[in-house]
Amino acid sequence: MKKTKKEHKELYGIIGMGRFGFALAQTLSETGAEIVVIDKSPERVKAALMFTDNAFTVSGTSKEILTECGIQNCDTVVIGIGEDIATSILTTLNALELGVKKVISKASSIEHGAVLEKLGAEVVYPERDRAVVLAKKLTSSRIMEYITVSGEVDITEFELAHIGEDMTVSKIGFRNKFGLNVIAIKHDDTVITEIGPNTPIADGDAVLVCGTRKNITKFEASI
Repeated sequence: MKKTKKEHKELYGIIGMGRFGFALAQTLSETGAEIVVIDKSPERVKAALMFTDNAFTVSGTSKEILTECGIQNCDTVVIGIGEDIATSILTTLNALELGVKKVISKASSIEHGAVLEKLGAEVVYPERDRAVVLAKKLTSSRIMEYITVSGEVDITEFELAHIGEDMTVSKIGFRNKFGLNVIAIKHDDTVITEIGPNTPIADGDAVLVCGTRKNITKFEASI
């Protein structure tokens, strides 16, 4: 599968259609993204055909096989092979050597992740990240949602209360005081995504912020 020069739509490749890979592929397809999926299981590939025509059953993940499936044309490739560490590492290396700009690999342990990072891949730890999300929700009544972007950067949704009248993004000091970027504000049933220094914030609003874990913790302590 090749992209023409006129096409600018991102192409995603997903290798390994376990629960992690399947959920990722399905969610991406629901947003209208163009995806290529690969797995050794004919049953999993057949299930993936419900949301993409570019689903391939493969006997391995050599560079030759990945090339035949069009992985070299993908802008981002996510490798969801976590349990078979040797295959995960080899597949990651092959995708990188094929010139894929962004390779994200699932890791089953810190040691596994360290090897993947040395190869040049971004690493995700699905099980650990779910545990972090749960812990954050259990220990803070203000946190509504929590997403780990990388080892140090998170996206967190806070419900604000008792912040005072006539408050704005600038007055609260999200960026200047806490080093956070406000992504969205939910006011009643309205979601505001065009955020400026003078965007108003009222009691009961929910704010979605992005920043380092240290700065998010600092902001949480202040409210």
